[in-house]
Amino acid sequence: QGLKPVVSTESPAPIFGTTSNPASDLPATDSFFSTNKVPNLQKIFQKADGLPVHLKRGLPDKLLYRTTMALTIGGTIYCLIALYMASQPRHQ
Repeated sequence: QGLKPVVSTESPAPIFGTTSNPASDLPATDSFFSTNKVPNLQKIFQKADGLPVHLKRGLPDKLLYRTTMALTIGGTIYCLIALYMASQPRHQ
C-alpha cells in the first residue's frame, strides 16, 4: 500500500502545434547572420595593457563609467542629506 500520485505521471499534450513551414524556408536576414565578432572582441579584452575590462573599448566606456560613478556618488550624497534632514526635529 502506498500513496497514489496526485499529479499525473503522463506528459501533457503539446500546447503549440508544429509550423507548416520549416525554418529553412524562412528568408535569411543580414542582421541575424552577421559576421562573428567574438574573436575580435577577445583580442581587445585579452590585451595586456593594464586597463580594467570595463574601460578597454575607449571613450564610450570611459564616459559610461564616469557617468555611472557621478550618479552613484551624487545619489549617495543625496541619501545622506535626506537622512540627516529626516533625523532633525521639526521646528514649530
